[in-house]
Amino acid sequence: MASASNRGAWSSALIKIALSTSALTGVSAPALAQDTATTAAPSTVDPNEIIVSARRRSETLQDTPVAITAVNAAMIEDKAAVNIGDLMGTAPNLIITNQASGAAAANLSIRGLTYADVEKSAEPTVGVVVDGVFIGTSTGQYFDFFDIDQIEILRGPQGTLFGRNTIGGVISIRRSRPTGKFGVKAEVSYGKFNTLATRTVVNVPLGDKLAVKGFYFHNESDGWYRQGQDGRRRGGSNNENFGVSVLATPTDNFEALLTLEKQVQKFDPVVSVLTNSSELFCGLAPAEQCNRNNTDDLYTVFGEPNTGRYSAPAATLEMNLNAGDVKLTSVTGYRKSKEAQTQDFDGSSTDLYYVFRGQKYNQFSQELRAAGNLSSSFDYVVGGYYFRSNYELDQFTRIFGFSPGVDPRVFDKNPQHVEGKTRSVALFGDFNWAFADKLRLSFGGRFTRDKKSLSNAFGGVLIGQGSDSFKKFTPKIGVDYRPNKDVMLYASWSRGYRSGGFSPRAGSAASASRAYGPETVDSYEVGGKFDLIDGMLQVNLAGFVSKYKDLQQNNNIFCSSCATQNETVTSNVGSATIKGIEGDFTLKPAQGLAITGAVGLLKSKFKDFIVGGISPVTGAVIPFDFSNNDLIYNPKITASFGANYTVPTSFGEIVGNIGYRFIDRYDQQISIAGLTGNTTTGPAIVTGNDPRVRTDKQNLLDASLTTRFNLAGAEAHLTAFGRNLLDDRGPTHGFTVGGLFSFGNAREPRSYGLTLGIKY
Repeated sequence: MASASNRGAWSSALIKIALSTSALTGVSAPALAQDTATTAAPSTVDPNEIIVSARRRSETLQDTPVAITAVNAAMIEDKAAVNIGDLMGTAPNLIITNQASGAAAANLSIRGLTYADVEKSAEPTVGVVVDGVFIGTSTGQYFDFFDIDQIEILRGPQGTLFGRNTIGGVISIRRSRPTGKFGVKAEVSYGKFNTLATRTVVNVPLGDKLAVKGFYFHNESDGWYRQGQDGRRRGGSNNENFGVSVLATPTDNFEALLTLEKQVQKFDPVVSVLTNSSELFCGLAPAEQCNRNNTDDLYTVFGEPNTGRYSAPAATLEMNLNAGDVKLTSVTGYRKSKEAQTQDFDGSSTDLYYVFRGQKYNQFSQELRAAGNLSSSFDYVVGGYYFRSNYELDQFTRIFGFSPGVDPRVFDKNPQHVEGKTRSVALFGDFNWAFADKLRLSFGGRFTRDKKSLSNAFGGVLIGQGSDSFKKFTPKIGVDYRPNKDVMLYASWSRGYRSGGFSPRAGSAASASRAYGPETVDSYEVGGKFDLIDGMLQVNLAGFVSKYKDLQQNNNIFCSSCATQNETVTSNVGSATIKGIEGDFTLKPAQGLAITGAVGLLKSKFKDFIVGGISPVTGAVIPFDFSNNDLIYNPKITASFGANYTVPTSFGEIVGNIGYRFIDRYDQQISIAGLTGNTTTGPAIVTGNDPRVRTDKQNLLDASLTTRFNLAGAEAHLTAFGRNLLDDRGPTHGFTVGGLFSFGNAREPRSYGLTLGIKY
């Protein structure tokens, strides 16, 4: 969840950010991934099998002892998927929602582990990797889908090959490469909410050794909210993404792929009012704007106009050299972003809490790795990794201003300024050893050293600063057994690590200079992959137990030097155990028909989750026990079912696609529904999370019908699509702010539209 990192001591007192969780499993469907990372591909590969590079090797999905969901370009096109959010439900217990408080920002949860904060001083629990480059913040993770070759969703800690801050898992996105042949792929789509999308990819050969691909994507919408005062649309956005890729192959054994791109976004970061009578702001806003429900009422908003602007250029260079028995790979990535955003966080028509946030961020990463076979029974991937990022935030806050016409940058004479730096280096190795007939041992590890610093100032006066280093070795080991070509059984243990850091909302020198430590996850997993009925049916099963330790959690604590006598700091508190059983299948009973399904069961519980809270009796800091609360973004049940049927015609083919997703209720913030126990001196027992931050059960039905045909010598398709056809309404997230106010966001209601595309 995005916090509204408040000004000065207000920041300390108002915002509590959650720690969270959820779950994922792997399904399978036909896909083909280009492997530019490693060697050790199978000697013979069925063209109908899925090839994945989850372990930096080319392997068939059913041969990989990791639970994966693989989604290829055809599947994305048939489902009329638009962005990364459309993956939610593709794999069990995978939760992806858009974060309104940040540009192109995502809340991601895999296997009970989530990251829900747009502050760039914190880092993800689920890694989004685009063409081999890890995106270091939630901003920019909400990725547009077009020109995609394959997406792989990996569950559980992926620290050995993908590094720190992947304790939940990894979503690896591989875009198409320049083809070396002249060609054009273009698409235009129009739908409900005045949604218009245009996308174009052009491939041009420049001789035998050079190929170029240019791309341009545009997506705009008026939004699905209505302004309560006049009925106009709110929550709109305008997104542009454009760039060029150049593939050079000067020799048979060397290639270099350079991609230069830029994303520009303008959007309205609207929020809905969830404030009730127990909170201060309810008495200052009109009566009809309090005590509203968190379903249908979310779609009517009352706040002031907001504007978010985001500009993010990026460059990626991947080089591969086949040097006989070893393949060498270099992946260099650079991204920077600039944001300017205003937001009415209380969401009411009364000017109570309005901010301007200006941010700058840049990251650079370099990975070098070598892959090969030491023998027919032993292969390896080894390498090194370097990452650095720099971050600046300037926040101006108009709190209790009652002055909607005054720019926060004029109103606030004491703005907050935060600067942060991260430096990380790592060495890693991953190995496979077929030590006996039908048995293979997989093992490896990664050593990571991080150094972080953060400074926090208000009105040009430094409040505090700190610098610290964190290091961790994250091993993994697994064994798989193949009694025959149609069955693989595996068991594994892996450890994940999320780096420590500093609190950007601290209001005292002591808190601002004190680091919180890393959090870790130990994941134990057993599973099986089965090819049945002569390959007609594939079934994957997995069970896991994850031990989550030293949880990083934002807490309100007493602060004698702060104007409000308390501040918000991040610290390590408690632990959690997450258990899950997952299964998925792909059935192809007839020519042109594919049926898929998946289900995930999840059980999680906190232990010793005790932090300081403000006594409602004395106002002093006393122990609050949150152990009875639910972990956030943790639906107990997720299930999906889909069918895709292709019928040949005299002019081409018709493809029908239908998908149903069930997502059980889940909470979105660690919060307080009520207190029992000793509320005077503690411990006070928290009875659960506030119900306003709870997503109801979701029944989501999507469908599309595609006609493919020839048009003036080009391949063309016309798709009619509908999303959320049952019009299941409710929140994507909700947030309560220290007894002052609460707000939330709504998920997309029923929508539909048409897409026309050509390719030649």
